Amino acid sequence: MIARIAALAASFLLLMFAPSALGAEQLEATPPMGWNSWNHFGGNVTDADVRGAADALVSSGMRNAGYIYVNIDDTWQGKRDAQGVIHPNNKFPGMKALADYVHSKGLKLGIYSSPGPKTCAGYEGSYGHEAQDAKTYAAWGIDYLKYDECSFGDIIERESHGDRRKAAEIEMHGYEKMHQALVATGRPIVFSVSSPVFYKVWEWGSAVGGNLWRTTGDIGDHYYSMATIGFSQAGLAKYAGPGHWNDPDMLEVGNGGMTEEEYRTHMSLWAILAAPLIAGNDLTKMSPETLALLTNKDVIAVDQDKLGRQGDRVWAVGPMELWDKPLSGGAKAVAMFNREDGATSMAFNLSDVGFRQGATLKDLWTGKEVHARNGSYAALVPAHGVVLLRVSQ
Repeated sequence: MIARIAALAASFLLLMFAPSALGAEQLEATPPMGWNSWNHFGGNVTDADVRGAADALVSSGMRNAGYIYVNIDDTWQGKRDAQGVIHPNNKFPGMKALADYVHSKGLKLGIYSSPGPKTCAGYEGSYGHEAQDAKTYAAWGIDYLKYDECSFGDIIERESHGDRRKAAEIEMHGYEKMHQALVATGRPIVFSVSSPVFYKVWEWGSAVGGNLWRTTGDIGDHYYSMATIGFSQAGLAKYAGPGHWNDPDMLEVGNGGMTEEEYRTHMSLWAILAAPLIAGNDLTKMSPETLALLTNKDVIAVDQDKLGRQGDRVWAVGPMELWDKPLSGGAKAVAMFNREDGATSMAFNLSDVGFRQGATLKDLWTGKEVHARNGSYAALVPAHGVVLLRVSQ
């Protein structure tokens, strides 16, 4: 098994262009969109909170904007019975009933586990119960599994004896086991791989059946965490594509730790990165400003563009960065980011992003057409802010 996985990882670029290789492209041809409980509720999430989030996705219009997954993170697990079957704890009285409720809203339900014996919060993981848990999830009607390494790291350390190559093989094998178990259920379940960055999961995530994989540590609800994570994604675009996405972690938009401009940068950067858009706020108490940021149709269209290309950095000069993302039909999304603590004038040449004079520019946050002059475009970009454009010839 390990030798087969290693061979798959070695031929990763071939896999990216072979849609039938692992069937990943059958799920998530564009980055998944939805909501996850962790950023706001943490270990306190309940059945009622998840139902409330599902209701809010519908009533707010977020479902119609593309947010369809309602994902329960850590701390839902109870104990295993005498046959080893996992049961939810008393915060979740009936997982099948919850899935039915979420499905009745035109949404999908996600859940969380670990390849280790314990989750990050110390609850029951799936180690040694992969096939059993996958069957349970399928019977409940689960549509998405976030699989987080957590205590599996202790097993890797013990069994690898300090050999980094062996450690990577054990790591991959842990995720491949669950992937095969999910496939065996016959139910389409999105597989979200969460592995420490030092294992370079972007190089092998697709080979073990991942539809998305975490490329960073946990995000925090402040600018420097978001910016460090988001801008560190430069250079990873070649590993992403339909059915397999780099995941720089969930959105913090609306949780209160950043300014509106910083949250606008957050949404713009994740859209350029073709990142999963998984909201992490309390959907039942959103401000109109938060809802507008999360549901901007033009920005979501950048993230969800059917070409399935992740964007990348074009250039960086001091605190100023220019990024672009190829879009279907020959257009590009172009983002001018200002990482400075004050407003800064920025400009770029159309030729920097592959266009000639006469190109059409639309500001995606204002919805207005703007104009380049003499082959360049200039704007005053707010502190920690962004100007996000759609450019076409």
